[in-house]
Amino acid sequence: MHCPFCRQGETRVIDSRASHDFVIRRRRECLHPDCRRRFTTYEKIEQSTIKVVKKNGNRVPFCRERLRAGIEKACWKRPVSEEQVDAIIAGVESEIHESFEREVNSRFIGERVIEALRELDQVAFVRFASVYRDYEDVNDFVEELEPILRTGPAPPR
Repeated sequence: MHCPFCRQGETRVIDSRASHDFVIRRRRECLHPDCRRRFTTYEKIEQSTIKVVKKNGNRVPFCRERLRAGIEKACWKRPVSEEQVDAIIAGVESEIHESFEREVNSRFIGERVIEALRELDQVAFVRFASVYRDYEDVNDFVEELEPILRTGPAPPR
């Protein structure tokens, strides 16, 4: 590792810490006698780009921000925090990288998000499902809501 200040190649690691999303934070010190400055580096696993196979057969690169946009639309004006949205995204992304090497079907991603939203917020769940599952009429909504209505309302937060 080259020192960003003096460009010398001799540094030593002072401290290493693992953080979320498989990132390692390292504090380093330059060993050049005229510099001796400290700096932080981050080490992340380079993952291959996974393609998402859409309903129409097109293949597009997996985009975390696109997933976020869909979840945020479903959670608009709902009591869902940004941390909860981040947790859903991280969980889905982790499952994708664990289960697939090159391609993932968009259906897999959508179903994982639906499962997470069903547990988190029923209104956000219905919103996301209505777009994802492309409901044709009110009967489709009723079919989706029947299991929720049978078990009763969600406990208050």
